[in-house]
Amino acid sequence: MDNTNMKRLTAIPVALLLLSPLFADEGMWPMSEIHRLNLASKGLQVPVQVIYNPKGVSLIDGIVNIGGCTGSFVSPDGLILTNHHCAFSAIQEASTPERNYLENGFLAKTRDLEVAAKGQTVRITESYRDVSSEVLAVVQPGMEPGARTKAIEKRIKEIVLDTEAKNPGKRAEVSEMFIGKSYVLFIYTYLKDVRLVYAPPRSIGEYGGETDNWNWPRHTGDFSFFRAYVAPDGGSADYSTANVPYHPRRHIKVAPSGVAEGDLVFILGYPGRTYRHRTASYLDFEYRVRMPFTVEWYGWQINLMEAAGKADPAVALKVAPRVKGLSNTFKNNQGKLVGIRRADLLGKKRQEEKALADFIQADPQRKAKYGTVLAEIGSVYAQAEAAVPREFLLQFLTRSPEALRVAFTAYEAARERQKPDVERESSYMDRNWKQTSSRLVLSLRNFDRGVDEAILRNLLVRAAKLNAIPALRPILGNGQGSDIDRFLNQAYGATRIHDGKIVEDLLKKKPEDLDLFDDPFVQLASKLYPEVQAMKEAEKRREGDLNRLYSLYLDVKKDFLGRDFVPDANSTLRLTYGHIKGYEPRDAVFMHPITTLGGVVEKHTGEDPFVAPEGLMELHRKKDFGPFAPPKLGDVPVGILYDTDTTGGNSGSPVFNGRGELVGVNFDRVWEATINDYGWSALYSRSIAVDIRYVLWVALKFSGADHLLKEMGVKTN
Repeated sequence: MDNTNMKRLTAIPVALLLLSPLFADEGMWPMSEIHRLNLASKGLQVPVQVIYNPKGVSLIDGIVNIGGCTGSFVSPDGLILTNHHCAFSAIQEASTPERNYLENGFLAKTRDLEVAAKGQTVRITESYRDVSSEVLAVVQPGMEPGARTKAIEKRIKEIVLDTEAKNPGKRAEVSEMFIGKSYVLFIYTYLKDVRLVYAPPRSIGEYGGETDNWNWPRHTGDFSFFRAYVAPDGGSADYSTANVPYHPRRHIKVAPSGVAEGDLVFILGYPGRTYRHRTASYLDFEYRVRMPFTVEWYGWQINLMEAAGKADPAVALKVAPRVKGLSNTFKNNQGKLVGIRRADLLGKKRQEEKALADFIQADPQRKAKYGTVLAEIGSVYAQAEAAVPREFLLQFLTRSPEALRVAFTAYEAARERQKPDVERESSYMDRNWKQTSSRLVLSLRNFDRGVDEAILRNLLVRAAKLNAIPALRPILGNGQGSDIDRFLNQAYGATRIHDGKIVEDLLKKKPEDLDLFDDPFVQLASKLYPEVQAMKEAEKRREGDLNRLYSLYLDVKKDFLGRDFVPDANSTLRLTYGHIKGYEPRDAVFMHPITTLGGVVEKHTGEDPFVAPEGLMELHRKKDFGPFAPPKLGDVPVGILYDTDTTGGNSGSPVFNGRGELVGVNFDRVWEATINDYGWSALYSRSIAVDIRYVLWVALKFSGADHLLKEMGVKTN
């Protein structure tokens, strides 16, 4: 690694990370700033350097980003603990109707029986540095908004490619910390051979299903184990039987004693996206436009797929990952809509901006520089709203029906890969192409004509009513259902796009070859391509405008508040802390922060989603709890609740006690806290983890995975 200009996890300048001690309980804190938090006064029993040590090994070396979730190394041999829902697609890919690991669970008793987790990769943060000046050097005064966006994107790609060339085998990413203002280059160790080790049956890993999702009390055993492998020389490598387990710089010690109410806990992880530094006009757009649109469309697809799955178990297995993903977003957005209304979040945001506007107007110099910023940002979101019906329909057409999604990706790839590498969309760059193409082919395993045809039919009916996509008019005819059905019957009858070998061949062709390729979906993709490109150009223009305007907005907001603030989450490594703590979701209703195995039994109805395995029920009847039932509870703890600040991406994050030991695996927030993305509150923001005692008890007593507990250094007597 080239360390000339980079120290391992060096501190980012304070001017970049706008921080404030006034909000020590809120925030997803970058590692370089956690010394500001005085965690010892909150209950931390080890030096803060145990968590983050820029000059040595610390807990962060045991934290991984795995498939968009977080995980932690819990043994010196690369064993990774994360959520069941994060492992869901890997479990499904390894399953067949005859060997259904989703329903029945999976356990590799020996390492040679561990199954390749197709599509999964592991990233471990190695270092980062501020590259804001390098990125923004390409921005010129008066630049057209779309050109500004493209220039920044290109510069970021150049930095990434240059960094990876200087650091062979590593992965580089540039993350925007504050819109239009600050950018940080991260270098990651990147592992490609990931294998499934253990997953409990769905009746444990998803107990309560969507009924309990985003709710407390929870009794879900949302955990699974992977293992990372490398080549014999220690380098990152694709799957091979010759590979050996990865040995992390640090693995996390598991604490089978767990936690109690009031204990300090902290989380290290890779939270996805928050939007707390956006304007009221953004939140209004989300609340009135994007989220209702998403809820309606996702809800329709979920109902379709669930009905198809009930009629055919083979179809149910195929659509399971899509239903899981759609349902999670669907219910999350429902919760946000309710939460924004109940908390009057939009009203409060408008009040804050009224005060900010008065502050701007009170000073001639501020007025000259910032006087139109809020109105201009609002105008951009108004443009976005006007474009939503057509743009969302184009997005759904090229993403939701599998046949058209695959064909469009192949066609777009052919166009993009004719460009210089640095000018391509990220998915089609050489550094990403193998993963993009392999995942595309892998997704065909879940193709089902009946489901796919119904999805595309619905979208074509919507397109006929909107009548705003010229490329579709020859297909839609007079907009009657018979014209659409005729096209669908012909297209699905003739297409070969569901054949993996055909798609692999398509991905090698040039645009002129695809223009002549005799497949109805490839031909439709070629007609839609110009319209999708025009949509993306419009998006880049809006992004360029917002990039410039939010930079100004953040400057004046800082002046107005007279203090700094934490950057929004952006899938980079962060810390958040809190305590094991209940809450009052409604008047006179108090929720305790620990659930037990007895609650699993109480919820058992024998009907989905509350069907606890008989073996688990029998263990409870016998009170066969082993060493995992604390005397005060007299039962095995299942879920824990705490007031940390989390969001999507924190799924699978290790929950630590004050000694830096793992006591839980974060997997959810409560319904009221779905609005964490826009604003955190000590009153309602609660996160949920599966208690490590339940993880260990299920693994040992229910599944007989004593070898895994031994590997983690956990005594079983």
